[in-house]
Amino acid sequence: MIVVTGGAGFIGSAMVSKLNENGETDILIVDELSTSIKWKNLVRKRFTDYIHKDHFLEMLLNDRLPKIEAIVHMGANSSTTEKDVDHLMENNYRYTRVLAEWSMRKKVRFIYASSGATYGDGSLGFSDDYELVQKLVPLNAYGYSKQMFDLWLLRNQLENKVVGVKFFNVFGPNEYHKDDMKSLVCKAYYQIQENGKIRLFKSYKPEYKHGEQVRDFVYIKDCTEVLWWFLKNPKVNGIFNLGTGKARTWNDLAAAVFSALNLQTSIEYSEMPESIRNAYQYHTEAAIAKLERAGCPVQFRSLEDSVKDYVRNYLHPELRYL
Repeated sequence: MIVVTGGAGFIGSAMVSKLNENGETDILIVDELSTSIKWKNLVRKRFTDYIHKDHFLEMLLNDRLPKIEAIVHMGANSSTTEKDVDHLMENNYRYTRVLAEWSMRKKVRFIYASSGATYGDGSLGFSDDYELVQKLVPLNAYGYSKQMFDLWLLRNQLENKVVGVKFFNVFGPNEYHKDDMKSLVCKAYYQIQENGKIRLFKSYKPEYKHGEQVRDFVYIKDCTEVLWWFLKNPKVNGIFNLGTGKARTWNDLAAAVFSALNLQTSIEYSEMPESIRNAYQYHTEAAIAKLERAGCPVQFRSLEDSVKDYVRNYLHPELRYL
């Protein structure tokens, strides 16, 4: 059995689709559905069972589950604006540590989600070299909760027993439940339907023109290809960046959405809320040399091709799921 935590969430449910695509159906979905619409991400998926995340931990530690061959741990509170730091520490750090310790003790493959948010303002660069990882200063509590677990692994010299994946700006189908945390592609599509324009934040640094702030935008389908490769290559371990390695501007992203809809680009720049200005990243770009050296064969799609697939095949003219 393969366990996917956060299995009803964005990356988790996309990974379940990838597993199904490769003939894997003995899957245990672990999540917390509550009143969210993310249950829709599970429709048409093939899996053995669903367990609430709190019950799962209890059953796991008391040996009340069938034999587990791998845990793909994508479950977390991924809100970069979350203020309840105790919750983030329990949910993102402590929960991950308990699962990792169990997996290493039982010799079960363990793949977990870290985040590009650990890199903070990017002033130290975006290398996944372990010496740099220990010097990073995240800008928000979410990034710090992810950094805590990475540091725990490194302090205890356990990084070569598990796989950690530092996701950069992931976008694509199945993110529809994420409210304000949805990607700009998803938000922009609806902005265009409403008023024909896309709204981007103004820049507050003179070296960046409005909309010229850059991100490493990576498509969900490429992410699950990489996760599948890690799952099938158990001798590969460590903490890896997962991005395309090519930073693009928000203006590029907006233009790609308009192009996918065969429309002329129309962008409106708005004030950035003061509450996030001091924690805003102006530049991210994953260094992916370690992933390449490990032998991962995934060829990342271009931004334009990824946006076109997402917009035309999942957002327009009606919402579709992976």
